[in-house]
Amino acid sequence: MSEKVIVDGQEITFLEQDKNILNALERVGIESHYHCRDGFCGACRCKLISGNVEYPIDPLAFIGDGEILTCCSKPITDIEIDVHD
Repeated sequence: MSEKVIVDGQEITFLEQDKNILNALERVGIESHYHCRDGFCGACRCKLISGNVEYPIDPLAFIGDGEILTCCSKPITDIEIDVHD
């Protein structure tokens, strides 16, 4: 079963080959800030509205409550995020 990522009302199916949420966003043409792609800088930080993600490797950047880093996380449930917050 594939998890869904909802952004601005658009539903994206997360594919295992995406490896992370940022790649899934890029695959469908949704622009999102990023820089290092490794969880070091925090530029891809966004608001997690609902659902849960996991980090295969713990990021070094600060992640506040209700936030995720799209470059190094993957959904473990259907999620909704706000990449413009």
